[in-house]
Order: sequence, then structure tokens, then C-alpha cells
Amino acid sequence: MILPSLVLILIGGGIASGIAARRSVVVARWIAVASVLANLSMCFGIWMAHLDRSQSSTARWFVECDFAWIPQFGIRIHLAIDGLSLALLLLTYFLGVMAVLSSWTEIQERVGFFHFNLLWVLAGITGVFLAVDLFVFYLFWELMLVPMYFLIGIWGHERRIYAATKFFLFTQLSGLLMLVAIIALAVLHHQSTGVFTFDYEQLMQTALSPRTARLLMLGFLVAFLVKLPAFPLHTWLPDAHTEAPTAGSVVLAGLLLKTGAYGMIRFVLPFFPGPSHELAPIMMTIGVVGILYGAVLAVGQTDLKRLVAYTSVSHMGFVLLGVFAGNQIALEGAVVQMISHGISTGALFILAGLLQERMHTREISAMGGLWETMPALSGAGLVFAMASLGLPGLGDFVGEFLVLLGAYRANVPLTVLATLGLLAATLYGLRFAQNAFQGPNPHHWKLPDIRPREWAVLGLMMACLLWIGLYPQPVLKTVRSSLAAAQQRALPQEIVRR
Repeated sequence: MILPSLVLILIGGGIASGIAARRSVVVARWIAVASVLANLSMCFGIWMAHLDRSQSSTARWFVECDFAWIPQFGIRIHLAIDGLSLALLLLTYFLGVMAVLSSWTEIQERVGFFHFNLLWVLAGITGVFLAVDLFVFYLFWELMLVPMYFLIGIWGHERRIYAATKFFLFTQLSGLLMLVAIIALAVLHHQSTGVFTFDYEQLMQTALSPRTARLLMLGFLVAFLVKLPAFPLHTWLPDAHTEAPTAGSVVLAGLLLKTGAYGMIRFVLPFFPGPSHELAPIMMTIGVVGILYGAVLAVGQTDLKRLVAYTSVSHMGFVLLGVFAGNQIALEGAVVQMISHGISTGALFILAGLLQERMHTREISAMGGLWETMPALSGAGLVFAMASLGLPGLGDFVGEFLVLLGAYRANVPLTVLATLGLLAATLYGLRFAQNAFQGPNPHHWKLPDIRPREWAVLGLMMACLLWIGLYPQPVLKTVRSSLAAAQQRALPQEIVRR
């Protein structure tokens, strides 16, 4: 029952935090931290138990939980962890703790309801990474939306209602397409086998005609591309990031975007190998366009949070490029990029929140010379800016290098174009560091430097980026067997469908 408890602890923690806030907001905050830390500890224990066996074991799942829920429709509570989902769950709970700590002093109104929504978003993300029954997967996919809508709409900034509504409409409408595809796949499986089920392994074996496979794949793919987000379905992202509170931006950038990439690896590639192979050049092209588009627009931004939001469009373009490059190296690079991007971009949003809390502005032009008055915070900002532009020795470099190495084997011209995005990343990273931290201090800021709680948050995130950048082998070992299975199933010549 360890897997259901990962969801139930967060749901229960959110309810307990909401109730406790009526008497003490401090207790509510500590309940939220303890709930996420409990899940982080359990997943870390699973990781330690299976790290050495992740490549040699023949078992499909590390831990599995399966029992009937609605048997007349073949719906089961089927949860399972493999290397891919475990790595993303560790990222979820690590960033979850960082999100709670980063909002410690920022959120002063309706604190209990804030932590209720934050923990329920994390519960939905947990279910997405655990569910191997497609009906249950869709329920958790939708569970993420409503709490995130409230996080943006209640605790966001000036245009929060517009941003929250736009986020909800984009993700909800695309999710409905996926629901239609899931139901159609289950019906087609029933017609060919006589068994009505939403089980992952059984639906993967459903015989589909090429035309049907293409249509069903589009239902899944559009939902995942919107959540990723891929160009041109990304327009909800800059508004949502800019208007969300700090914790909301961390969860959006670090976790919700990763559910889109996870869905492509877990469902699109193995379920629809033929159409995936056919669409790979188009998807890789869209990824490269996103890399260049996001990087160029980031260079021109004056709002710090909007700048970081467009860098996410660029970085997730690398993930899309790696997913559809069609080889193991690029796929591993995409997963490392997902994890590293979650940490580095989440840290940049935390940094933006700290600066806004002190200066009451996000305009880069209103900053300048901050190193003089906040040397520690400025130094942390420089580290994360360098991580975002792909400095060797930090995690983002490893992911981008592996993606480009794998993509080079698939499509040389697109890979060459993708490398231009790294040049643009250097421009926006150095521009931000120069304009915010260096140069004169025209406003003569007298601001408090980084506090112990903030040191703990940013210091841990720096340590993780250094660890992945200098020694990525534990992460690669953890996900390698899962990605090898997905890559093997994605070979169209191994699946005979008519």
C-alpha cells in the first residue's frame, strides 16, 4: 500500500493543513512540509533499494499496487513505479518542499487553503506518474488543474484571473481530446478481444489500423504538447508563470510541464510506434522551433518572471527533440533535461519571488548593482542563470548535450539549428546577470541579503544541479531500463498492425 499512501498523504496533509490554519498558520505550514517530506523519504527508500538492480532486474515495475475499482468497466486502481516515474516523483517531492518553504512569508492570506491547493496539485502529479490504468491516469491529469487554477487565481498578481482562466481552458480542452482517445482505445480493444479494460499493458497490445492509430495518437499528443508546452500551443505559459505566486510558478515550471513529456514517453511512443516514427521529423522540427523561439523572446523580456517563462519554452523544446529523436541517448538526455530544468528554472522563479518581495518589482531595468547590497543572493542568481544557459558542470548541460548527441544521429540539420538556441541562451543569461546584479547601484538599494531559510532552499537546489552536472550516472542508471523498454516498443517494425 505504499503507492496509494503517496497520494493519500498529500490529500490528507492538504486537508489537515487547511484545518490547522484556523488556529496557527505556522502549524499549517509545517504540516505541509512534513507531508511532502514523508513522501520524499519513502521514494528515496525505494530508490536506494532498487538503484543497483534497476538495470539487471527483469521485473517491469519496482513496486506495484493493483486492485479492482469499477470491475464492470474494467477500471482498476493500478499504480506502479519504474525508474522513470521514480526519478520524476523524487523531483516532485523535492520541488514540493522547496515550494512550501519559498512561500513561507510570501503567502499571508488564506494560508490553509493555499497549502490545501498546493498539496492537492502535488497529489495529482503523483497520480499521473504512478497510474498505469488509463482511466485513473486521466482522473489524476484533471485533478491537477483545479487546485492550480485556484493557486493562480487567488494568490497571483495583477492579471491572475485572466492567466488562470487561460491556463484552465488550454489544458482542459486538450485533456478532453485525450479522454476521447482513451475511451476509443478501450472500445477498440474490447471489440478485438472481448475484454473491456483500461490497463496499460493490455491496451498497448490493441490491434489498430494505421489510420486509427494516427487519430488516437493525436488525441494523446495534443494534450501532452499543450502541457509541455510546445510551439505554438505555449501561449498560456508566459501569462500563467508571470501571474502565479512563487510556489505556483515552481510547480508549473518544475512539475506540470514534465507531465506532458512523461506522457509522450510513457504512452505515445509505445502505444503508437508507427505514427510516432512517421511524425518524428515534424515533432523534432517543432522542438527546434520552440528552442529558438523561446530563447529569442527571452532575450527581449524586461519582466524577470516572463523571461524565465520563455526560457522554459526553449528548454522544453530540447525535451521534445530528444523524445522523438528515436534513440536511447537522446531519450536519456530528455529525462535529465526534464529534471535539471525543473530544479534550475524553479530556483530562478524562487529568486524572482525573493527579489519581488524585497524590491516590489520584477522589472530587470529597475534593478542593477544588487551585488553591492545582496552579494549572497546575487551569487546564487548567477549560478542559476549559468545553469539555465547550459554551463558545463551543471545539470542542464548534461541533458542538452545528450539530447544534441542523440539528435545528431537522427537529423543533422535540425541539430545544428538547435545549437543556435544555446547561443541565444547565453545572451539572455548574461543579460539578466549583468543588468540585475552587476554595474552601478543607481537606486542605492539597501536590502536584506539571503536569510537562513532561503539559503537552505537555494543551497540544496545548487547542490542538486552540481551533482547532476558532475555525476549524472545515478540518474541515468535509474531511468535507463525504463527508457530502453519504451524505446524498444517504439520500434515500428516490431509491432505488426494493419
